[in-house]
Amino acid sequence: MRQTRRRLLETTGVALGGVGLAGCGGQSGTEADESTATDTATATDTDTPEPTAEPTAEASAATALAAEWTVMRARLHDAAALGHAGQTGAAASLVGDVFARFEQSSGDWGAHEGLESTSESAYESFEEHLGVARSGFEAGSVEDAMDALAEAETNLLAAQRGRTSGEVAEVFTIGVFAARVRDVDALAMAGMTDAAATVGQQVFADFEGAAVHDTVESAGEEFYEAFEGGMEDVVSAAQAGDAAAVHEAALSSSQGAVDAAYELTSDAIAGVAHLSLMGAVGFDAEMVVGLGGPGLGVAHAASLNGYRARVRDATWLYDAGQPEAANAAAQSIFQHFEGARAHEALEEASEEAYEQFEHEGLEALVTAIESGDDAGVDDAVTTTHDGLTTGIEALAGDAAPVLESGFFRARLGDAHERYLLGEGEAAAAIAESLFARFESNEAGFHEGLEDVSEDLYHTFEEDHLAALPDAFRAGDDDAVETHVAGAMDALVEYEASAGTPVASAAAATYMIGRAGDAGALATAGATDRAESVASDAFAYFEAGANGFHEAVEGASEERYHAFEEALGALRSATTGDADAYDAATAFADEATAAVYAVVENGGSGGDVDAAPLMSDVFATFENARVHEAVEEGDRESYETFEAALSDYVSALDGGEDVDAAAERFAQATRNAAFAVAGAAGKAPEMSAGGGGGGHGGGGSGDFEGGPNVVEGVPDDADHVVSMQAVAYEPAELTVSVGDKVAWEWAAGEPHSVTAYEEEIPDGATYWASGGFDSEEAARTGWEEGRGYIAEGQSYVHTFETAGEHAYVCIPHEAAGMEGVIVVEE
Repeated sequence: MRQTRRRLLETTGVALGGVGLAGCGGQSGTEADESTATDTATATDTDTPEPTAEPTAEASAATALAAEWTVMRARLHDAAALGHAGQTGAAASLVGDVFARFEQSSGDWGAHEGLESTSESAYESFEEHLGVARSGFEAGSVEDAMDALAEAETNLLAAQRGRTSGEVAEVFTIGVFAARVRDVDALAMAGMTDAAATVGQQVFADFEGAAVHDTVESAGEEFYEAFEGGMEDVVSAAQAGDAAAVHEAALSSSQGAVDAAYELTSDAIAGVAHLSLMGAVGFDAEMVVGLGGPGLGVAHAASLNGYRARVRDATWLYDAGQPEAANAAAQSIFQHFEGARAHEALEEASEEAYEQFEHEGLEALVTAIESGDDAGVDDAVTTTHDGLTTGIEALAGDAAPVLESGFFRARLGDAHERYLLGEGEAAAAIAESLFARFESNEAGFHEGLEDVSEDLYHTFEEDHLAALPDAFRAGDDDAVETHVAGAMDALVEYEASAGTPVASAAAATYMIGRAGDAGALATAGATDRAESVASDAFAYFEAGANGFHEAVEGASEERYHAFEEALGALRSATTGDADAYDAATAFADEATAAVYAVVENGGSGGDVDAAPLMSDVFATFENARVHEAVEEGDRESYETFEAALSDYVSALDGGEDVDAAAERFAQATRNAAFAVAGAAGKAPEMSAGGGGGGHGGGGSGDFEGGPNVVEGVPDDADHVVSMQAVAYEPAELTVSVGDKVAWEWAAGEPHSVTAYEEEIPDGATYWASGGFDSEEAARTGWEEGRGYIAEGQSYVHTFETAGEHAYVCIPHEAAGMEGVIVVEE
């Protein structure tokens, strides 16, 4: 009999170590005792806390509790992966979510009270370092944040070793490495293959230096090669930019880790570890959805959009006879751009646009202002605007029309202020220039608005924008108010359709424009109006600003407070001694930083499909050894878990209620672990909305097949399709008109054979196990316990209509169990 690491442990009594958060130079096991001062601290034998409960290597409620800490360890690595990817805002938000979930995990067997009762010092240190990590990411101090994450993981690992055993903690650490491999998959799925390659290389390097490397190797060459070889393939695929190959390699690698766990420890503990990995992937899917926002290109473009608004402030001040203030306004743009994140991004996106903006436009504007060259100022503004617009289109892509809308709102604000100052002709000229830009489809705005809503398009252009020049020139106050408000409202509604991150970027441009108006008005001596404009901007933000307020607050508390303080300082400066335009410039900087925080935090509006991550979890579970263990451990936990998993896949597919579905899955996974550990009765209660039923009304066996569901396989069947746990074999079958096909149950839970009503040939009679006459009836019937094909049974159907017939297994649709019958004449 081969001597495995587990058996060696049993005979030698050697305790296995763990590994701290990697990517920060962490060591593991006894190696940690010899680490240098720059190495990340990790749990060693001397770190193990004195538990209040007796440690045990046997599966128990303590095992399930420790498994919850494994999921949290994996989530700390999620944050680290985001940090490596430059997504510091999203990383900060994720750490905040870990903290919030930890605080809510109450009860004797909840993660919070369980950690506190295991080790008071580990508990306090964990909470402290979570706070430091979030603050570090928010401040852009990634290295400090990584160090804090490493310390937080050390606390969890030490608690795991104290509450269970070194052996169990080692198996859980293998699971953490598997979860980190799946992080690479998640980043690649979000289109961030370069970052995925970087993170993958770090994971591989950390594994090579960790004690668990030898542990996995000792489990068996087959498992070791699957895990490490799969890890290498993940990195290679990420470097090649092949996200699909990353996904397949990640699945293979993580399965190697799961198989190794079963070899190294008891089935119950390995099953709990496997569920922890599933829970970690569940959070990965939620993370991917968060990364499915518009991308940093939109934040860079929003920064440039703010410059477009601020350039107009410089010309306004110049026209108002304030050349020094105008020059200062132009210089402030130049100075900010030199150190801006958008600087390099613009240069890379379009060298021509970069040169046009900075050198041909902005430098020329400063020169023209200094020399009093009116025509030169106008030409420079046009050149600057054109360069910025080209850059915005290159960086923002499909979001460019929405950013243009934000710029239009800022310019409408300019026009209104000029009108209130008695400059009706100047206001009319601004309105006419906007009309011309709209008609020329600058930044795709005309077509973008029309595509979203014909009504909004007509309201904005025909009802209001076209009427503004005459209203300005006529001095018709009522008409001006009506048309400015009407145009603004239409644009706000249009921007909202783009989703929060992009709408926030547009709102920021508008607010930067309004802040500039306040600064220019104060500089020109119109302090009352300046204070009013600043107050209105503050009220607009407090009212929501198309989701900008909530998005900034959710992305970064630090950015949110800095944003509001800068806006308040502007309002104070308009009536005090401080330079109001300097305050407006400072606010513009904060508004730009806020947009970066929102975009990096992700949010709604993304188009990344995270469903495959969870579909594969579903498929894996149906064939996994832990499947039966959950079912045997507690039937209710099993049904709740499968229902939550299926609902989560559906939510990801539909893009609705993802957060709620993710939370249900997280709770169901946790409780399934308690069931496998033989402690279902000690599992924390599911919160409201956290439960779920089984696959249908059939429950634990109260179901029926219905017409054409027979015992065995008929002798006269021309073709047989084998129904595996989550797949039809073959998935595509070609038959002739008049052929009889039998679908034979082969593995897993009961299945259905249900035609997709919209994907069968015209004129074909609807078909499904259970004898239903429509897909809706078949789905309803399944929930009521009809149409089931169970062990020893088959469903039989004779095809009379040529063409392609697509069908699905209702309970395993989320796992991708679909098929096609091609019927030929």
